[in-house]
Formats: sequence, C-alpha cells, structure tokens
Amino acid sequence: MVGPERIFKTAWFAKASKKARIFDDELCAAVRQVMLGQADDLGGGVFKKRLGKNLYRSLILTKGHRRWVYAYLFAKKDRANIEEDELVSFRALAALYARKTDEDFAKEVQLKELVEICL
Repeated sequence: MVGPERIFKTAWFAKASKKARIFDDELCAAVRQVMLGQADDLGGGVFKKRLGKNLYRSLILTKGHRRWVYAYLFAKKDRANIEEDELVSFRALAALYARKTDEDFAKEVQLKELVEICL
C-alpha cells in the first residue's frame, strides 16, 4: 500500500448520512471493519456495509484499499438491495476514483464534491 488510507464521503452521502443521523465516527469505524473483511464484497471495488444500528446500508468504493469513498446510502426498510445496473455503475465509479490522483481528490474536496473524514 502506498501511504496511509484516506476516507471520503460524497456531498450527496454527507447529506444523506446527516439526515439518517450517521456520524463520521461510525463511518470511520465501519471502514476499519471493511478492511478486516466485515462487509459484503460486491466486486470491482464496491463494498456494502451496514450502518445506523443495522437500519441502513452504505456502498463504499475503493481500489487498492488506499482511498475509500462512501458513495451511497439507503434504508433497509426502503429497498433490499441495489439493482445489477446500479452495481455496474458503482464499479465504474470505483475504477474512476482509482485513476484519480491525490491532487484530483484535493480539488474535489476544495469544490465540496467530497468531504474527507477520519483525519
């Protein structure tokens, strides 16, 4: 691994998690659990992790386990899972994040498209 891992959430995820009352400390702990294999590996750099006392599911994107991006959140009561075409799109997004440089991430943070957590 090159350098320490960094953890982000998209602007959309930040709003959704705030509404669901899921805070950064829980998100940071959840990524550590994913690193230990305690999540559903959906392939292609997409992981599904339970949050909010098992009431919510999050999708976390990573390639190379260096940068982790919380991309999607849904309530378990609202839907059982994501559709196959959505999974294909999230895998493509994970690959896109894998190609980005630290400078790309810094710019997205500056533009408030991403929020870095667990600093």
